[in-house]
Amino acid sequence: MDTAVLPSTFVLTLLLAVGLFFFIKASVKDRIEQVKLASESAQESLLTDLQQYFAQRAYRVASVDAPNYKVTFEGFVRPSWFLAIFLTLLSAGGALCLGLVLGMLVPQQGQIFLALVLLSPLAGVFYWKKAGRSEQVSLKLESVAESGSQTKSLVTVRAHRDELAAMQKALDLKPLD
Repeated sequence: MDTAVLPSTFVLTLLLAVGLFFFIKASVKDRIEQVKLASESAQESLLTDLQQYFAQRAYRVASVDAPNYKVTFEGFVRPSWFLAIFLTLLSAGGALCLGLVLGMLVPQQGQIFLALVLLSPLAGVFYWKKAGRSEQVSLKLESVAESGSQTKSLVTVRAHRDELAAMQKALDLKPLD
């Protein structure tokens, strides 16, 4: 094979391996966001709906500041079997590619580099241990008077972005522009 092809293939494969490493690392990163959401419901009604919603999702009330309408819910987020298996398969593919390229660069010991595939389950174990964690959702309710006698409720929520999206959809909350 051409002498320029192997080193360039090795560099590209190494760059892909680095990208895979950071992809696996990012799979357990916290993605906490804070948003203000509006509801047509009254403040007390919205608070009841929020409590029911989080109770259904296995969250429990961690703290309540009744005079300021602040509530903090706490729940355990389980890791995903699918994602653990997916990350293991991705790392197996990446390790296989790296092992094949290293085997072409050092043909005398080429077979030993294929053993890198045996390290791929570590990606799934890493995800499984780090992704299962306790998570908090903080809410602050406010009441805003609108034209006429109708009041609108505002809720400031600090939570994981997936939880925010699910809550907005389930409770028909609109983001404040």
